[in-house]
Formats: sequence, C-alpha cells, structure tokens
Amino acid sequence: MSETIAASGHFVQSLSRGLAVIRALDGPEPMTLSDVARASELSRATSRRFVLTLEQLGYVQQSGGRFALTPRVLELGFAYLSSLGLPDVAQPHLERLVEQVRESSSISVLDGESVVYVARVPTRRIMNVVISVGTRLPAYATSMGRVLLAGLDPQERAALLDQLELVPLAHETITTRAQLEAELERVREQGYAIVDQELESGLRSVAAPIRDRRRRVVAAVNLAVQAAQVSVEEIRRSLLGPLLSTAGAIEHDLGVGASPH
Repeated sequence: MSETIAASGHFVQSLSRGLAVIRALDGPEPMTLSDVARASELSRATSRRFVLTLEQLGYVQQSGGRFALTPRVLELGFAYLSSLGLPDVAQPHLERLVEQVRESSSISVLDGESVVYVARVPTRRIMNVVISVGTRLPAYATSMGRVLLAGLDPQERAALLDQLELVPLAHETITTRAQLEAELERVREQGYAIVDQELESGLRSVAAPIRDRRRRVVAAVNLAVQAAQVSVEEIRRSLLGPLLSTAGAIEHDLGVGASPH
C-alpha cells in the first residue's frame, strides 16, 4: 500500500481490513476465526468483528464455528465483469460462434438467485421474453444458471437452494429440490447443461462454464434454439462441441491458460 495514499488522509483502513478478510475467506474450505486472522494478518478480535459484520450483511455464512463466503459476494465482482472484463473479451468469440452455428449466444453471471446477461449476440428472436444485456432470469430454470449453480461449492449451493422457490415456468420445469440437486450434480460431472423447454415452451438451450485462473466457474456461455427445429440429440451432436471450444477460447483470452475443453 502506498505510504503517500495512507498519509494523505484518503485511505480508509477499515475498508482495507474488510477486503483482507474477504480475500482470506476466498478458499475451498470454510475457515475458523483463527484461520481468518492468520490469513488476513489481523488480530483475532478484529477478524471476528469483520467476519460477523459480513455475516450480518449476507456475504458470509457460518456453520459449526467455521465461516465461508456466500454467493452474494459475487455482487462485488459484477461491475467489473460488466465493464472492461469478460464481455469485451467474450464478444468476438460469441460473434464467431453465432456465425458458425447460426443460433443465438449469450454470457451470464450469477447474481443471487438469478443469472444476469452480460453479453449477447442474437440471430433471431426465439423467446417471448426480450433478452438484452442486463436481463435477469431465474437460475434454476436456465442452462447458464445450472452451470453456474453446479460450479458453486456444495455449501454455497445448498445455502442458495435454501432460498429458492421452484415455480413452474413451463410444463417441463423442474420444481422439486431433489430433482434440481440431481440435475446440478449431473451438470457438474459432465461439464455442461442442457435445458429442454423448462424456462419457456419451445425453447431449448445448452450452456458451458467459463472458469477463472483458480478453476472456479465465474460465468456461463450458451446457445439457445427453437425446439421445433433442433432436437436435444442435435444439440449434443452439432452445437455442444463449438460451444465448449468457445468457452475454452474465452478462458484462454482471460488469461486462464490452456483450455480444459
């Protein structure tokens, strides 16, 4: 930290400490207060105050004396993803994908119980809902949402699912917790999600994850098709490969390194 900034009076130490605690909790396993204090280089008492404040604000959850970040912390990174990060990098890849397969493609991030569209290249309107950057849709009934939910660690996912009301949006919508959990596990294992007329009758979509350098799922990319024209088998045969390749290319340009696809 620059001593000049600190000496100027513009440096807010409490904000710096709060961010240090958030960064300390950014690990694969829940942490004790002693773990947080050690990782953030703060005293245990100071760490405790910040952790409990973050818990009250909904950014941290506690279980058995251990603490972990909640999905709400994604809000803190949404502005970056929506400005000069992911959308700018992904746009040319989406355009090439759409030119290749002649179907609409989008990218979204998870924001609480919803997916938020941050990039999109349409071909033709195939949904009754008008989709544009900033559109929010329920994560549980969309292919991108399921990829994003499946990418959460089990504790985060369970906490988020506890908040969901599984409303039938179409005839095929999954509406039970057990069904959704089984589908999310399948998505996690296979590395993609196909949703067949669950968000809207006549609409099918397939989505793949976009990961950061730590292999965490931070966004999802999809293709949306008309059910009357493209079967689920055709999605797997003709669209899944190009979609996975696009996700890998976006990851590469984001600096992730070699694509997993």
